[in-house]
Amino acid sequence: MKLELPEDKRLVHEIVVPIRWGDMDAMGHVNNTIYFRYMEIARLDWFFGLGMPIDPKGEGPVIVNAFCNFIRQFEFPGDVLVRTYVGTMGKTSFDTFHEMLRTDDPATVYANGGATIVWVDFPQQKSVPMSAQARALIEGAGHPPLLGR
Repeated sequence: MKLELPEDKRLVHEIVVPIRWGDMDAMGHVNNTIYFRYMEIARLDWFFGLGMPIDPKGEGPVIVNAFCNFIRQFEFPGDVLVRTYVGTMGKTSFDTFHEMLRTDDPATVYANGGATIVWVDFPQQKSVPMSAQARALIEGAGHPPLLGR
């Protein structure tokens, strides 16, 4: 089943990730697990760029599910442009989505996917409402539109 990205998503981040020789598998294309790594790299770069408050002794984001639609094969050499979007925000969670394209073929989506992220109190190991600071950072991401990222 192919999961669709929602229309009301908001672009919040872009990053270029090089395809490494070691990303390929015996079939000569990038292994399916690496697509999740590309999304992880983009998500963490976005969080760190926001100054997202992540404290293992306090609160922070945890992925509770993730998906990927494999549309076309990535192959070495090349660079992947990963665009990160935010969808619906709830009290304790929000949805992220990603599009993956080659920088030398920017009109073609090679894969897309996403993850639901829940805000967690790490010591208590339970979801909690996002802090006002975290919510403001996430809701403000992408406003004004991305400039050079």
